[in-house]
Amino acid sequence: MASKPERLLRGSEAPLSASFLELFFDLAFVLTLSQLAEHLLHDLTLAGALRTALLLTGVWTLWVTTTWFADWYDPESAAVRGLLIAAALASLLAGVAIPQAFDGRGMLFAGAYVALHVGRSVVTAATLRGHPRQRRALRILSWYTLSAVPWLAGGFWADGRVPLWVLALSIDLTGPRFGWPTPMLGRAERKELHLVGEHFAERYQQIMIIALGELVLVAGLSYADTRLHLPETAAFLLVFVTAVLIGLLYVTPAGQRLGSAIEHADPARLGVITGHLHLVMIAGLVVTAVGAELSIAHPTATSDTTAALVILGGPTLFLVGRILFSLTIHRRISWPRVAALFVLGGVAAALRPPLLALSAVAVVVVLVVVVLDRAGILSYRQVRNPD
Repeated sequence: MASKPERLLRGSEAPLSASFLELFFDLAFVLTLSQLAEHLLHDLTLAGALRTALLLTGVWTLWVTTTWFADWYDPESAAVRGLLIAAALASLLAGVAIPQAFDGRGMLFAGAYVALHVGRSVVTAATLRGHPRQRRALRILSWYTLSAVPWLAGGFWADGRVPLWVLALSIDLTGPRFGWPTPMLGRAERKELHLVGEHFAERYQQIMIIALGELVLVAGLSYADTRLHLPETAAFLLVFVTAVLIGLLYVTPAGQRLGSAIEHADPARLGVITGHLHLVMIAGLVVTAVGAELSIAHPTATSDTTAALVILGGPTLFLVGRILFSLTIHRRISWPRVAALFVLGGVAAALRPPLLALSAVAVVVVLVVVVLDRAGILSYRQVRNPD
């Protein structure tokens, strides 16, 4: 009979598909993405974009660390179930705090973040007492305890919130890449960080569907608030087509190879890098949702620099993440996607057409990339493996 610590760890017989509570946890991310889009929409400045990016990185860290947690531990364990429910609650509270995270709700955001990371690490370290994997949990606990100081200090001190939270996130993003090196505990070895490729790839696909769902939801709600005239209808349809095309781009072809790549790679490298690149792609979808709201509400309005950057910047961000994703998975660069970035940037810099026309340009460029990918007409350049 397995010991209590052994029962906490994911066994070879554990299902590879996401558990019900993992999917339940994802539901909290729906609110978070919606709040982030609204946060950016109401502060379309460079400073507003950077603040939104900071919050997005924080909540993304909640999601990706919870996914690592669910990959390492048995989803049928009572402790794991309880911690997944706690993760959903923490994500919801962080989402509630987002609109005023830099005003009166900074402590709510930081408190939810710290409580999840530190609390989860304490529970796993205590449950794994006497097991070799306890050292991994203690290393993680040490790093999140360290980053909790600037997180909570920023929550208390509004004037220093941004630099303190940047410092805290830097700590949290650095730890996994180097195996959470800790005095007297060393750093985690590769075998301690092993990830189940099929499970992890499925989780990324599910969160991308959540992000695409947020884009479709924003489009539908924005369209419902219009007069449903032809320009608004055209703008709505363009956003819907954009969502479909982005979904196709994600799964072709590197998205289909992610599972096997993670299974045989160094998790501290590929596992962390793919997390960062999915953050870039999801940031692109958040910006695309803001652009959708602008274009559907005012399709015939002449674009200014801000509107152009938002409407074209969303697909551009996604394509940047997708290019780097392909490069990471199979060491190749898709030149059609690179060319698409130049087209999007050129249009944004040179033209000021109606918002509807900008949306159409974005759709055409993404459509061309999808067609070239599907047809196999790709000018790839093989990149030497640095390993």
